Amino acid sequence: MVEKSRLKQSKQKKKKRRWLKITGLVSLVLILGIFGYVYSIYHNAKQTVNEQMKRELPSIDIERTKEKVARKEKLNILLLGVDKRPGDRGRSDTMIILTLDPQANKMQMISIPRDTRTLIVGKGFEDKINHAYAFGGPDMSVATVENMLNIDIDYFVEINMDGLVKLVDAVGGITVYNELDWHSDGFHYAPGELHLNGKQALGYVRMRKQDPQGDFGRTKRQRQVIEAIIRKGVSVASVPKINDMLDILGDNVATNMDFDDMKNLLLNYRNAAQNTETYMLQGQGTRINGIYYYIVPEEELAKVHEMIASK
Repeated sequence: MVEKSRLKQSKQKKKKRRWLKITGLVSLVLILGIFGYVYSIYHNAKQTVNEQMKRELPSIDIERTKEKVARKEKLNILLLGVDKRPGDRGRSDTMIILTLDPQANKMQMISIPRDTRTLIVGKGFEDKINHAYAFGGPDMSVATVENMLNIDIDYFVEINMDGLVKLVDAVGGITVYNELDWHSDGFHYAPGELHLNGKQALGYVRMRKQDPQGDFGRTKRQRQVIEAIIRKGVSVASVPKINDMLDILGDNVATNMDFDDMKNLLLNYRNAAQNTETYMLQGQGTRINGIYYYIVPEEELAKVHEMIASK
């Protein structure tokens, strides 16, 4: 009886050891799988940013910017939404100054209407501010915005609006709340909640003439679409989809940030997004020599300067 009991105990121990080995092997496979998943995303993201998206701008002192980041000071990022067409360099139809304040945990988004009349730095004459990009790319856009508002721009991010089509499709479409009723390219943009594919989303952000608010309304829709893409993007879990998104971003986004800059912003400035304020330069439309311009008075420029530069 004692011998049988020993044999039974021995078999149970062997089964237990076998089960522990199997469990350990499964755990190891899972850990390696998770590590491979994280590494794949990290490696591909770093490669995309540093090799495809990174672009130096002479108008931005990047060393000064890095010092500001190290001290966790306010940062100003110029967002440029560029509508490029075949054979055309394009114009920056969307211009937003994003100010991150980690001390106050506040993010400020100030939109500049594309028809704003100002001095184009490097050209020496006044014109619509979105023409700065057509004349000299993001470098001239940054210099012109800095001069108009007497501020420093620390980073820029340029997005090709045509890239929105691929990006929206890559995340499976987006949902927005539409306030107007209009038709474009065979699609009915009915009031209320809309689910849009890439082509429809591009039509949504481009519409201006049928909107009583003009640029003001279009800028609001552009912000809606960007926010919707971010919401859908963070829910994407599969590596192939993430890699597809990285390829699209690499082809359609340019910035003077490298991957480490982005990591530092995420670590040190992420709380700034807890409180978001939006504003648009106030002015009045007029015609000069038959051309429409948006005129922003000096006192409004001074006010916006204080909003951005105040400690």
